Amino acid sequence: MGLVVDTSALVALERTTGKWTQLVEEHGAEPLAVPAIVYAEVMVGVYLANTPERAATRRARIHALIDRVPIIEFDRSIGDIWSRVFAQLSRAGAHVPANDLTVAATAIHLDYGVLVGPDDEKHFRLVPDLRVVVFGQK
Repeated sequence: MGLVVDTSALVALERTTGKWTQLVEEHGAEPLAVPAIVYAEVMVGVYLANTPERAATRRARIHALIDRVPIIEFDRSIGDIWSRVFAQLSRAGAHVPANDLTVAATAIHLDYGVLVGPDDEKHFRLVPDLRVVVFGQK
């Protein structure tokens, strides 16, 4: 079993220690993966940085993490899972934001859980059979 890292976990980690690579140390017993959509979401922070120095710091933080944790591309298999789960949730009247559903589908594809920030777990828990681990809680 492993963990797919959601953007919310990285934000929570940044607010506490600022070191995303700490995830690797704290969860070293489990493989970690970063969905491509999470990479895209954190790269937005690079492009929105208000100074070149802040952009460089953010880019370095991202690269330090992805040098140790693989990025998982959104492919046909994950797309099939995304569609199935979207339909299942829709029938039940539930909604998970598209990017977060992509993270969940990636986790399901890999047979991993998802690591989320403390404020983002609720909608991930709507996804059937998805193991949700909240950053900072054991």
